[in-house]
Amino acid sequence: MLTVAQVLAQNNFGDTRTGGLAGPMGLFLILVLGAATVLLIRNMNSRLRRLPDRFPTEDAAESEADSAGRTVGDPTDEIVTADSSADSPNGHQQRRDG
Repeated sequence: MLTVAQVLAQNNFGDTRTGGLAGPMGLFLILVLGAATVLLIRNMNSRLRRLPDRFPTEDAAESEADSAGRTVGDPTDEIVTADSSADSPNGHQQRRDG
């Protein structure tokens, strides 16, 4: 007759199969994720090194625009087409008669 301890000690969790790949596959995934993390960190460090030490402040941008005779956000900074209503949604100009 089985005792309570023997019933609880039985391994019914499915890991009794021989030749399982869960351990090696888990190790492979951990190594791939670790390598990807290291490469991403190196890439971001190199990008951060290329940034300038200081960015121009808003006051400097305004004084630079004033010296050029424009205001910040001046619409002349952008290229605007004269007749954008003639463009069709697919980007080609439509022919107008009249």
